[in-house]
Amino acid sequence: MTNSVLWFRRDLRLHDHPALAAAGAEGRVLALFVLDDALRRPSGGPRLAFLYRTLRALDADLREHGGRLVVRRGRPERVVPAVAGEVDAASVHVSADFAPYGIARDKRVEQALGDVPLVRTGSPYAVAPGRVRNGNGDPYKVFTAFYRAWRAHGWPAPVRSSAAGAEWLTADSAGIPNDPSEVTLPDAGEAAAQAAWRRFRRRLGRYADERDRPDLDSTSRLSPYLKFGSIHPRTMLAKLGPSDETFRRELAWREFYAAVLYFWPDSAREYFDPKLADMPYVTGRTGDARLNAWKDGRTGYPIVDAGMRQLLAEGWMHNRVRMIVASFLVKDLHVEWTHGARHFMRHLIDGDLASNQNNWQWVAGSGTDAAPYFRIFNPVTQGRKFDPDGTYIKRWVPELADVDGADVHEPWRARSGRPDGYPEPIVDHARERRESLAAYHAVRAQP
Repeated sequence: MTNSVLWFRRDLRLHDHPALAAAGAEGRVLALFVLDDALRRPSGGPRLAFLYRTLRALDADLREHGGRLVVRRGRPERVVPAVAGEVDAASVHVSADFAPYGIARDKRVEQALGDVPLVRTGSPYAVAPGRVRNGNGDPYKVFTAFYRAWRAHGWPAPVRSSAAGAEWLTADSAGIPNDPSEVTLPDAGEAAAQAAWRRFRRRLGRYADERDRPDLDSTSRLSPYLKFGSIHPRTMLAKLGPSDETFRRELAWREFYAAVLYFWPDSAREYFDPKLADMPYVTGRTGDARLNAWKDGRTGYPIVDAGMRQLLAEGWMHNRVRMIVASFLVKDLHVEWTHGARHFMRHLIDGDLASNQNNWQWVAGSGTDAAPYFRIFNPVTQGRKFDPDGTYIKRWVPELADVDGADVHEPWRARSGRPDGYPEPIVDHARERRESLAAYHAVRAQP
């Protein structure tokens, strides 16, 4: 029997956990989580609060089996070797990290551990980034081709792992911080993730037809749990059948963007298509005023404002609405995508660097997958199509609660007049669309 450390990161669960199974097979295990300020600083209060609640749930699950989550604060390359030394660990086990910071951090920890190996088993993905490549060995830039190869590659079945079968060690713990946010959050932890998955499976048959309807709330809402690994995508994929292709593709998009970030780490900050970096954007006071109106949900376009207010209230936003508000910021307000991406990462509880940055680049026309800049969402027609009765809008924009019928999508045209307290449209969509397209064509025409 030897001692080992299981260093939790984005795998905050006890079931279907390959690294836990590997650590438990060696002997006694100490469960560790490191409060890393390099990761906490860019995280807003909602995501930190959800993380802390997830850690409390994990600690409670461990205690049921005689364990405990040891929480330490500091730089991982100092904390992990120190904890390993305290319990005379023969190894440190982790789920592999493929994000730019995680790769560099793990190299530093590995060097600091010296003769104690850092054992990587499993990852947050069904197929680890880097494994799916084209016939030339190159990474994919187009999702459709990636998806075909990803499906053909396949993934292993869920792994049998449990805290009940391990002998747990313990050490001094700094404790889990208090929640820094009052945002209304979903229940956190593995049990909550499994319950959410069971609820969604009961309505999975309607997903393909209803997933774009924010008024019906038919999406899975599993993204926060995937973000922190309270459930593994492999667990869900094992339960999907031939008729569940739409949801399987959505899980694959997450894996595609993880691979894009792995192969092109600069895509988190720089334009994937550098030519689009020459697009003109509004700056100064005008840019600040437009950005702030967008952040506050005060643009005068109801579907946009509803989405932005949902983000502030719940730390989450419906996926279709994310695309609408992103298109509006970049192509109607002419504010650079990086500002929107940063705001999302501050407020989303499911804020994932790979998915967030690459989706924003897709909207901005600078990303992978032949991202069409000329696809500009009309916020009025999008609202009418996907929130026909204004149910979603009225839920988040109470100023419009008494507006009748289709007028809710264009309250400035309402027969009863624009409701008091709700702003006029900040811009004219048709005019801004023409301006965006003209700028795009000018940029593309450059040698």
